[in-house]
Amino acid sequence: MTSGVVFPVSDDAGNRSTSALGRAVMAAALREVDPVGSRAAEQETVWRSHYIAHFRRQIEAGLPSGEAARRSAYDGLRELHDRMRVITPDGAEVGLREVFGTPGTELTTAVQRGVGGREKELTLPYRGARLAGDDLRRQLDKWVEAGVIEPSCAEAVRTVLANPDWLSVDGRRIAVLGAGAEMGPVHSLLRWGADVVAVDLPRPAIWERLAATAHRYAGRLHVPVGPDGATGADLLHDLPAVARWLAGQEGDLVLGNYVYADGATNVRVSVAVDALTTYLLDERDDLALAFLATPTDAFAVPGAAVAQAERNYQQSSLLKTLRQPVRLLSAGKLLRRNYAPGADPGICDSLVSQQGPNYALAKRLQRWRAAVARSEGTTVSFTVAPPTRTRSVVKNRALAAAYAGAHVFGVEVFEPATANTLMAALLVHDLHRPLPAQEHVWQEEAHSAAHGGLWRTAYAPRSALGLAAVIGIGGAR
Repeated sequence: MTSGVVFPVSDDAGNRSTSALGRAVMAAALREVDPVGSRAAEQETVWRSHYIAHFRRQIEAGLPSGEAARRSAYDGLRELHDRMRVITPDGAEVGLREVFGTPGTELTTAVQRGVGGREKELTLPYRGARLAGDDLRRQLDKWVEAGVIEPSCAEAVRTVLANPDWLSVDGRRIAVLGAGAEMGPVHSLLRWGADVVAVDLPRPAIWERLAATAHRYAGRLHVPVGPDGATGADLLHDLPAVARWLAGQEGDLVLGNYVYADGATNVRVSVAVDALTTYLLDERDDLALAFLATPTDAFAVPGAAVAQAERNYQQSSLLKTLRQPVRLLSAGKLLRRNYAPGADPGICDSLVSQQGPNYALAKRLQRWRAAVARSEGTTVSFTVAPPTRTRSVVKNRALAAAYAGAHVFGVEVFEPATANTLMAALLVHDLHRPLPAQEHVWQEEAHSAAHGGLWRTAYAPRSALGLAAVIGIGGAR
């Protein structure tokens, strides 16, 4: 039997359906702000095939006002916490909210101190070079001109360049959940001399790699140690122990969510992190939150992004020459323009069906938590990360091929070292100059976005994905 954080029983046979949970949560998120959409989600009979329309609709339902978007986010989170369950080590089943009152093991801390010197200047690895100073500023300008990042992203990085003393994040401990993740900030933070509190599974390979990184640089790595002497903790099964351990950390605490797992486990671990987040928000008044949003989701984007996408659509190119016959042959499914001209905001729908409804729900609940927490006065770093060639992406052959051909459509796919350093720099910026709650939630999500060009490309991303895969299949191999 599966234990730890689990899906609720969904039928008389005792099955725990991920689709049933997804329908219920999205219906709850829409109930107050879009009752018709809520009923459509509840009655969806082929969730795994048609979930994308409901996830997009939830973003559209929040556009009329920040209040509507936050109401939707709060209702979706509440439904998740009401429904998700935990099977304790003794086999009892309790609600998610009850888990922190159950007994469990106690974690102790081991600290690993580096021997290297602290890097005192922001540098960015990029295409075989390490950009610093004016070279990095010029690259930021190129990315803005090409539509790869939003201007506010470039401005944030320039601000960090002008304040290199920010890099060590003095006075804070950065708790990195999913410390071994390719997109995580551990490597950069340790290089900059920060205090990193690492949480990841008790797998020796993960901790050997992290220990080697910590030894090389100037930062301090604080790691959890179980009663058996093993390093690491499992968020699905050790949630109360991890919660107590993090609640006792010294200094101001930043809780960074970088977890990922395949399939339904991704929802389970993401819900575990959200439960941990709510616990720590109650226990500590110094908590800040950090999230990386996937670029393959639906986002409202500013009018300037829509305008650049329209200019790209009108420009003469081989794709423009081929556009009409391709659209005719595909019955209008391929090479659709990204936005209706003049939309402000527009909706960039980059949801990818291959990633599935569990991935979409895991990432959406993080967006909901960021919106709710920011509205309640919590410091939040929320950044849309660029498309990146991580292991979890390139093992999907279709996505790997699409990423290899994405450049034809003006989309830049980043290498992990470039992306995670850029995201770490944006985290540093947000901790020193946090963005306050905006009138609309979409404005908070669009700030400092590094979407790789998906928001400003001429074509709706899903309508170009297949062609990009065909173009890139050789490169992916």
